[in-house]
Amino acid sequence: IQRVGRVDRIGQKSENILCYSFLPADGVNKIIQLRERVRQRLRENAEVVGADEYFFEDDRDNQKVVDLYHEKSGILDGDIDTDVDLSSYAYQIWKNAVEQNPALQKIIPELPNVVYSTRPHTPTEKEPEGALVYLRTVQDNDALVWIDKNGTSVTESQFTILKVAECKPDTSALPRHAEHHNLVKKAVELVTEEEKSVGGQLGRPSGARFRTYERLKRYAGEVKGTLFDSTELHKAIEEIYRYPLRQSAIDTLNRQLRSGISDQDLAQLVIALRQDGQLCLIHEEERIHEPHIICSMGLFSKM
Repeated sequence: IQRVGRVDRIGQKSENILCYSFLPADGVNKIIQLRERVRQRLRENAEVVGADEYFFEDDRDNQKVVDLYHEKSGILDGDIDTDVDLSSYAYQIWKNAVEQNPALQKIIPELPNVVYSTRPHTPTEKEPEGALVYLRTVQDNDALVWIDKNGTSVTESQFTILKVAECKPDTSALPRHAEHHNLVKKAVELVTEEEKSVGGQLGRPSGARFRTYERLKRYAGEVKGTLFDSTELHKAIEEIYRYPLRQSAIDTLNRQLRSGISDQDLAQLVIALRQDGQLCLIHEEERIHEPHIICSMGLFSKM
């Protein structure tokens, strides 16, 4: 492509430009060692900017670069775009279910934590076999995780994971797969490590807490010494830094961030949420610092 671009210049008079594509018998990577060079460049950049920083903000490991090099399908796909927040979507699923079967309103709440099941699943390249895990993290965030049989995260899209868990009431459960509990363990470790390291205690950079904190911190610096600089704003920023957001606040902030809310309106929204006691979950000594597995579902084909 690069060579054709150099030939097809302004002033080119040839009616046809022939381009021949070929792959060397030894393989492209073996000859130009692109994969190794990318990894080496990332390591060099990591050494320059420091151990706690990353050359690419969301690129925590070289596997994503390798996946991009191998043109893995879906590597550049974003989350499913939807105007409905996850909690509202999940609540509607629950509402529809109990309307069709009122007995669920008593059965489901009585199920213990760590309950699990396995449903039949026809694996594809984008939807492999594995396990879905719903847990509450150390920072009191709800998380859905989809792990394949190799212990690798399939997608971070919460809507995609919720949709793949869908099955009919009469769907027969399969016996638990021998690796089910190991996959659940890997899912918990993945989320715990990500929450701990990506963005520090503020969670992942794409999360509502991280984005809100960074925007308000920058905004507070811009309005310092003006009429918009208030004690309430600084208290709200400090609270977001110290404590996890309530789920309702996460949904509200995600919705407003997607809509392109201004910094000033975001500040007013956060201050209002804090004044109403709807911003953060503040628990001091009684808080248990460990994740809680709510439930899990294996996705495996019939034996």
